[in-house]
Amino acid sequence: MHILHVIGARPNFMKMAPVYHTAAHRGITQTIVHTGQHYDPNMSQVFFQELDLPKPDINLEVGSGSHAVQTATIMLRLESVILEKRPQWVLVYGDVNSTLAAAVVCAKLLQPVAHVEAGLRSFDRTMPEEINRLLTDQIADRLFIHSQEAQLNLEREGVPPERIYFVGNTMIDTLVSHLPRIRPYEVPGLAGRYILVTLHRPSNVDDPTNFAAIMGALEQIATRLDIVFPVHPRTRRQISMIGYQVNTAKLHLIEPVGYWEFLALQRDAIAVITDSGGVQEETTYLGVPCLTLRASTERPVTVSVGTNKLIGTDPARLATEVAAILDGDAKRGAIPPLWDGHAGERIVDVLVSQR
Repeated sequence: MHILHVIGARPNFMKMAPVYHTAAHRGITQTIVHTGQHYDPNMSQVFFQELDLPKPDINLEVGSGSHAVQTATIMLRLESVILEKRPQWVLVYGDVNSTLAAAVVCAKLLQPVAHVEAGLRSFDRTMPEEINRLLTDQIADRLFIHSQEAQLNLEREGVPPERIYFVGNTMIDTLVSHLPRIRPYEVPGLAGRYILVTLHRPSNVDDPTNFAAIMGALEQIATRLDIVFPVHPRTRRQISMIGYQVNTAKLHLIEPVGYWEFLALQRDAIAVITDSGGVQEETTYLGVPCLTLRASTERPVTVSVGTNKLIGTDPARLATEVAAILDGDAKRGAIPPLWDGHAGERIVDVLVSQR
């Protein structure tokens, strides 16, 4: 049996790792294709090292570009790889451009493709990721889901139930396996309790007025305690464009950190402010209050079961919500079903049984 994994962005690596390691343990032939969608070493290379993954067998070196350019380039370069390798299964992960591009190539070549983390819906089609999710799930042969809400979404869209498998969350598999190795991450100048921030979505950082208001809200919060903000390269460019200057020593804008360091920062934070989907899941497992600066989430189980709270897109709410957490009114949550560290094993079981 031969499994070919297509990955392109940082979250894909954490989702792939448990599947890869399970398949390797069982002696299954595997090929890793990195599209190069994330090409910054801090956003890509370091994660292979920390997750004990081998260097990708093939790197398509797509790099940056518009959504159309990126997707089309991946399709052009991936087609010959699929034709040469002809694996039993191609696995795609998450909701990035690499996910959709690979699924379309496979569908056209009649190559079986499975989508890990299928069925997530924000119901906001202004998000490029939502388009990627919708289209990938319509053409994938097997859909691996991590919540019951995902199953309902797929069934409403007419996906046959026999294509859907509730397996759990591979991103949580990775967290579970690495958590014992995590040590506190020391940020220079940081003393005591802190809020962790991660923001990169266009709805938050692309509009100069809105982004400036967010940074102002963070400075207001920093009057009460430190803020640690690992800055995504995209967000760093926007900070430069609006000419923002840090006005307090308690707001720490740091470079992107590795997987272990970021897990440590999440685990030890008083709370997390984010617009990232994966962070909503990790904080739920870790039991850390999460404030999501978005109008909707494709991961509602983190709200209905976990520690996540959607606070909309108004930066003015940030200080109020953080104050409530500091005053003892933090959201409590539980761990969703099958987020138990064994999703990768369940996925490989399905693939092996249906080869």
